[in-house]
Parts: sequence; C-alpha cells; structure tokens
Amino acid sequence: MSNSMLNKRNQPVKRKQLKNQCKVIGPVNNLEDHVHTDWWRKIFNSTYLKTDGDVVGDQLITADEVDFYLDFLKMPYDAHILDLCCGQGRHTLELRRRGYKNVEGLDLSHYLVQKAKEFSTAEGFSIPFRKGDARRLPYEADRFDAVMILGNSFGYFDTVDDDLKVLKEVLRVLKPWGRVVLDITDGMFLKKNFEPRSWEWINKKYFVCRERSLSSDEHRLISREVVTHAEKGVIADQFYAERLYSQDEIRQLLKKAGFATFIHHGALNPNSARNQDLGMMVQRFVLSAQVSKNWTPKVTQESDIKTVAVLMGDPRRPDIIKPQEKFDDDDFFTINRMKEALLKHKKYRFTFLDNHHTFLKDIEALKGKVDIVFNICDEGFKNEPRKELHVPALMDMCEIPYSGGGPQCLAFCYDKSLVRGVAKEMNIPVPEAFLINHEDMVFDLPLSFPILVKPNFGDSSFGITINSVVNDLESLVNAISKMRRDYGYDKPILVEEFLPGMDLSVGIIGNPPSSFKVLPIIHEDYSCIPEGLPRICGYEAKWDPTSPYWKIKSLPANLPEETEKWLTEMCLRLFERLECQDYCRFDWRMDESGQPKLLEVNPNPGWCWDGHLAKMAALDGMSYDEMLISIINAGIQRVATKQVATEKNGCDCSKEQEQNEPILKLSSISA
Repeated sequence: MSNSMLNKRNQPVKRKQLKNQCKVIGPVNNLEDHVHTDWWRKIFNSTYLKTDGDVVGDQLITADEVDFYLDFLKMPYDAHILDLCCGQGRHTLELRRRGYKNVEGLDLSHYLVQKAKEFSTAEGFSIPFRKGDARRLPYEADRFDAVMILGNSFGYFDTVDDDLKVLKEVLRVLKPWGRVVLDITDGMFLKKNFEPRSWEWINKKYFVCRERSLSSDEHRLISREVVTHAEKGVIADQFYAERLYSQDEIRQLLKKAGFATFIHHGALNPNSARNQDLGMMVQRFVLSAQVSKNWTPKVTQESDIKTVAVLMGDPRRPDIIKPQEKFDDDDFFTINRMKEALLKHKKYRFTFLDNHHTFLKDIEALKGKVDIVFNICDEGFKNEPRKELHVPALMDMCEIPYSGGGPQCLAFCYDKSLVRGVAKEMNIPVPEAFLINHEDMVFDLPLSFPILVKPNFGDSSFGITINSVVNDLESLVNAISKMRRDYGYDKPILVEEFLPGMDLSVGIIGNPPSSFKVLPIIHEDYSCIPEGLPRICGYEAKWDPTSPYWKIKSLPANLPEETEKWLTEMCLRLFERLECQDYCRFDWRMDESGQPKLLEVNPNPGWCWDGHLAKMAALDGMSYDEMLISIINAGIQRVATKQVATEKNGCDCSKEQEQNEPILKLSSISA
C-alpha cells in the first residue's frame, strides 16, 4: 500500500448539506444571463404554489375564470376537454364540478400532476391527469372538442418554433370544428407596465423579492424570484422567462399552425386577496380559434392481433452469472411464469426464441413479420454479459423493431463508472469512489471506511457479496483479491463509499416525456439481517435461498414529497440522457443526512415475476402480466410514433394548402 493510502484512511468523509440551504447568486447585472433553457422543468413545485397562491390557489378566482370561459364556449356536458398545462388542476377540477365528466389534464411538472391527482381523489373524482410535454401530446388525433391553455401557461419555451409545435399538436388532437382557448398575458400591456422590483409577504413565514427586465430582443420578460423563509433563510433563488405576445402575434401564430376564425373574448384581471404583485397574471387576454380540418383517416389493419417475438437467454448454454453457472429449476419456473402471463393476452401472438445457435438466422427471419420483438435476453448473446448490447445491435442492422434499450444505452449503463461521470456532469449526486485497474498493485485510498467493493462492469449483483463491504485495509485487499481470484474478474473494480441510508429503487415504464408511468418507489427492508452483517442487496439476496439476505423485503419508501419529486425528476433526466427506452430501473441510496445518491441505472431491468420492477408495479395495482404487456405496448407506441414522424419529415410540405374561411359553429363542438 502507498503512504497516501495509509494517511487518508481515517479522514472524515465530506458530506453535502441537504435541504433548506439554497445557493444565492447575489446582485446580477443581466437577469437574462441566468435563465436556463428549461427553467420550466424545475420551478413548478410547492414554492410556486406559495408565491402564486393568491391566484392559482384561490377557488373564487378559478370559478370566475371558468364562468368566463364557459360563457362563450357553450359546450355540452359530454364534450371532451383537455386542460393543457393544467398545473395542479384547478380549472380541470372546476369543470368537473360543473358536470363536465370528460375532462382531462396534462402538465410537465410531476409535482403538480401528483397534486392534481390528490385533489381529484379527495373530491371523489377520477380525472385522468397525465405528465407530458405539450410539444408531443400523448393522445390520438381527433380526440377533444376543446383544448384549453389557461392561466398564462403559454410562451415558456426559448423559441417561437416550440410554441408553434404546441399549437400544431393541439390542432392534431382536436376534432374537426374543435376549438382552442388561450388565456395568456397581455404582452403589449406588460412591456410598458411591468414592475422592475417588488417584494411581498406570502404568509406569516414566507416573503418573496422579485426583479424583472425585458430580454435583449424585448420579446420576453425575464423575472427573478428570491423566496425567503423567516426562520430557514433563502429557500429559492430562481430565474424564468415568458414570451410577450400581442393579440396580433398570437393570431398569426395560430394561423400558421392551421387554425382559423379567431375571436377575442376580452381581458382577465384577477381579484387577488393578497392584492400585491401579480406579475404575469396582472392582465391577460382570452382568445379562441377554431380548426377546419377533415377527420384523420383511421389506419385499417387486417387484424388487431399484434405479433410479438420474445428473445431470451439460452438455457442450453453455461451462464457465469448463475450460482452453478447454468439454468436451474428456479430459472425454468420463472420462464414458465413469464410465458403463462403473456399467453393470457389473446390480442397478441407470441413466439419464444432462446436457441442462440440459430439466433442470427432466427432474428433475420423476423423482419417484416412481427410488430415488435420483446427483448428480455439480459443474459447477452450466447449468455455472455458483455454481449447483451449485441442483441439489439443485430436487430437494428436488420431493421426489426424491439423493446428496451438500444446498444448505445446498454453500453453506457454496463459501465458503472461511465454512468457516474454522466450523473456528475448533470449535477446528480453519486457516492465518492475511484477505480482500481487490473494491473494496479498500489493505489491511493481517498475515502474513509466503510467502503463498498464491486465490479465496474456487470449486473445481477455479480461480485457483490457479504464480503464486499469492508471496514479496514486488510479486508479491502482481501475483497479485491477474492474478486480477482474467485470470480475471475479481470476488469476495473469500483471502490466507493458505503452509504448507510435507505436503499431505493425507482421504476419507469413508457417513454418520457409523452407517455410513461413512474412506479411507486420502494426501499429494501433490512430488519431481518443479523447484527454485524452489512445492509446490502447483493448476490446472496438474489441467488442464495439459504442466506439471511434471501428474506429481505421490498416495501413502499414513503419518502417526503420533495424528495420523491426530486428523485423522479433526476430519473427522468437520466432516462433521456442515457437513451433508455420503454422501461428502466434506477438504484439509489441515501447518505446519513438523507441525501439520495445514484448507484446504478438498469435499462432492460429484471423482468421476472418476483423482481423489483414487478414489486413496484404491484404497488401501483398492476399484475405481472399487465406489467409485461405495458412494456411491450410502450415499445409498440414508441416505434409507431417514430414511423409517423419519419413519414411526416419525408413529405413535401413546402406548399401551403389554401383553405376557405369556415363558418363559426358555436353549438357544434361535439362532432
């Protein structure tokens, strides 16, 4: 061992402080320099409900606004209505109270969507609230009689092109003669009358200071909010920007999107009980437009039955991950449970492929004959873990659609150190760690004990055992030697700080941002583990029924609301950055202060009936067969969406079609 290793072994680990501490930038010369492109991803949380609560939390204001909209819409009670960018669902809920049973809400904020669902349940409603991006709506064409974008929820993106994408998507999901309603800030008024500086008490505990300025092109209003708690200090220092549209500019944008017959319905000036700084809400105008289009042709198919090929590991071949390096009775039981679950669904025709000797020929034969391949070959081609990515790569070359992560995603996530680097670049916390290469005989130890030793490459907890958590130098050396000797592992070893807090798993099925479900977060219950043994869910927990670790249970995590929201947001960002598809599982662990840190990302996670994903799905009310079908459907939907986009981009859309000005039919919203 080097001297530096010996000298550093007893140094205390530096921990990040959690919660109620906010980095305050101080005075800035140019507010615009501090606005992030995607500021809207982070700002709509519990703090937003406080700072804007005098309007968005006032039911009397909401009721007055809905009176205003319904007065000119005159919709029948069976109309299908989408409240787009619905926030916590204040307008959606009010419409439901008025007797409109076919209302839905969509918003990008996970926190606000969850709040909307809570409020809906509390009132005994079952309103479909979904999380999604307004630029890629997760709805079929011709679904809604009206789409409402209310309460100044338009103009958040950096470019006008993004706003145009929203309106084109609205036009797509509207029925012929359907209407869009826009309730947005009066840009011309606000350019001349915005308050450069203000401050106000939100309640007895919170106050907010605001700064505002026009952007360099004078098309957006830049705002800064510093929110302070009387006892905890500054809890938020945030910047955002909203586009200032005039009535004429929004008409032109609607016309460009394909709308016609525009009507200006007047202004909205909320009567705030706080009667202080209303910001962007101080004066808005309401505009509606009608769509003139034909019904979207339905794609006719010879059969509604989907053809699915299921690719699996080869039970005829050795598998070094398994305890006896071969498939045993438990493996065959698990495979049969999977087949039984899938075969319950009569709208799917399944073929099961597991012979890797004929794998290449079998896959090539699938081209043009399947709707999708359900790729659960997590053992890898020929049961070689490092060849897991070869399976989707082969299907890519054959142009065969498949579920789950592509080769690039699997390559990313197989390398734990690489995922750590990506997470750190995204400001997502990870445990302190370093790599030991195969040839390293001497190395520094920049961490304090206890320490976790694990293979940098691999999955299924391979190489992570009861001996992987070490508390001294001798045990560390032994753990490294054992991994080299007993497991024949000659790749880099990851040595990281051992975190003592909750062991968490987050599961996602679907494809953010358009259509996906975040499953209930679970944690591992280690109460069954005898004193003195490390609290880890390693190899023994998954493969050794005689071990005390076999009795570990997965339970609902019941995390604080802010922690759950933060975890979900980080997982969604990682899902997109690492190019995950259709489903994924994220493993986290908390340090002693309660800060979650990312351990691993698992694309194509365990699909077995008793795995972590199935446990999370069960907590969400999904049966095992429903979980499997949900993954398959997510893949089918993703592939179909990509095909439609490809066909659109391939069209010659350079010539605009002339349209006759339609006659406004106020009473014909329901087609």
